[in-house]
Amino acid sequence: MELAYYSDYAVRLVNSEEPTRGTDALTSVEAVRDLFGAGSQGARRATDSDVTRLRSVRARLRAVFEAASEGDEVRAVDLLNALLMEFPVSPQVSGHEFRDEDGRPKWHMHIADHAVNAGASYTATACMGLAVHLTEYGVDRLGICQASPCRNAYLDTSTNRSRRYCSDRCATRANVAAYRARKRRESQEAARPEDGSAVSGRTAEAIQDSSATADR
Repeated sequence: MELAYYSDYAVRLVNSEEPTRGTDALTSVEAVRDLFGAGSQGARRATDSDVTRLRSVRARLRAVFEAASEGDEVRAVDLLNALLMEFPVSPQVSGHEFRDEDGRPKWHMHIADHAVNAGASYTATACMGLAVHLTEYGVDRLGICQASPCRNAYLDTSTNRSRRYCSDRCATRANVAAYRARKRRESQEAARPEDGSAVSGRTAEAIQDSSATADR
């Protein structure tokens, strides 16, 4: 469904902040315009007030992704429904952007923008897109990156629902970390005596000192 395209709005907004790294890209009206994309009507309407509005929504959308990632489907849906009620949309049939080979309109669903400000417009669009994606593909398709300390949101579009990371970069980093941890464990196990009788140098010295004290 065409409206599922707008789910990326939610991902972009959530990922404008990285809480574990202490970074926040949503600090100016220019950042709000970047979220919309150059040339969009919403970007032209954006003001400084929309920074605060979208920051508030961002925290609530992150909670949706976190609940979904933790397997709490009901809570994820309830949180998203609360946003949909607060920021309703007006879908309409549109065909002005695309034409088929005969020049006839390619009719599709479009979200009409009747919001009172740019922040509300962005939120309504993001939430509607996320709702369509959720109902079309399942709540478990909403995830939080498992590569610490990233914690970015993502939409799983894999065929076997196996995605765990927001990007190839995070997946590579996590795989390298797991490989190194496995090699450390293997090295430690290889160095450990099979009968468990050997002790470290420091432990041996302590035993000798105790024996010497007892003999005095």
